[in-house]
Amino acid sequence: MGGMSGPYPIRGSVSLPEAELQWRFSRSSGPGGQHVNTSDSQVELRFDLAATDALPEVWKARALERLAGRLVNGVVTVRASEHRSQWRNRETAAVRLAALLAEATAPPPKPRRPTKIPRGINERRLREKKQRSETKRTRQSRDWG
Repeated sequence: MGGMSGPYPIRGSVSLPEAELQWRFSRSSGPGGQHVNTSDSQVELRFDLAATDALPEVWKARALERLAGRLVNGVVTVRASEHRSQWRNRETAAVRLAALLAEATAPPPKPRRPTKIPRGINERRLREKKQRSETKRTRQSRDWG
């Protein structure tokens, strides 16, 4: 498995620009063995979404709008600390960022076209409604009791 696996595709031919990724490593929290206190296995991956030229303008605008709540000065941050080895966390973080950007840059869904209800179905519904109300009305007669 060794080494970082190459570019992380976002969608189509666009992938994460390696040069624009900023990595930071720190110690993971949580339990571990003797090795854990000395190794910086938690990974923080930062990507400056506002300043990048790697994404098409339309995508960039879309992503900036959709990720507005997650951005700090136009920078999106992803953390990974579930694996014990740093490079597996790097993989996870990069894949996560790629997936996040893929979702944020996806084109908006097509507007829903309302379907037309066939007249027969509507008429049947109204007929059943009338029948039901008739049934209930006949139960209301006050002569018993």
